Amino acid sequence: MVQRRGFNETVTRFWSFAAPAYDTQVLQRWVYEPAQDEVLAELRAHDSLTIADIGCGTGIFADRIQRELGAVVTGVDMSEGMLAQAKARSSNVTWLTAPAEDLPFNDGALDAVVTTSAFHFFDHPAALREFHRVLKPGGIAAVTTFSARRELPLHTLTSHLLNPAHGPSPSAMRALFEGAGFTVSEQHRVKRPAVLTLIVSDLLTVGTK
Repeated sequence: MVQRRGFNETVTRFWSFAAPAYDTQVLQRWVYEPAQDEVLAELRAHDSLTIADIGCGTGIFADRIQRELGAVVTGVDMSEGMLAQAKARSSNVTWLTAPAEDLPFNDGALDAVVTTSAFHFFDHPAALREFHRVLKPGGIAAVTTFSARRELPLHTLTSHLLNPAHGPSPSAMRALFEGAGFTVSEQHRVKRPAVLTLIVSDLLTVGTK
């Protein structure tokens, strides 16, 4: 079994405590929704009906996927505090506790695996190998993750101290997907108002099995 990074265990405990703050309207609208909108569009385009949202947090996006697509959705997270709120949010989504690197699905079980704004907490190669394993042939993995448009000193410092490869470049993300067996079918920056790109710069990468 892949060992999760020590820092990630700390983050999991933090979010179990801080889960209520995650649901604030301003944070959701300006930080999380733009990436979720783009991933949802990919799911629609691929007619995905069995979907797992990895690092689902309090379940806002998993619940939205289920309601808007009528899909069979499973939300997966390591934070019990987050999942407690997710379970209160919807009984139409299945909620499971598991790491991204060891998913509780059979081989070839899903049409799509998605993760938005959580990939930086995962062991990237191990998580993508798991995404590939649990997908049906033709299934997609859609990942949005922080990815600086240019490397800044603060990014370099935090990537070394807290989480290596915190914000992969587009070419690094492509290499990670291809290394896990995917064909990269789409990659672009998440569309945001120009002023927000100074604060949040994230990348959508979609791989097909």
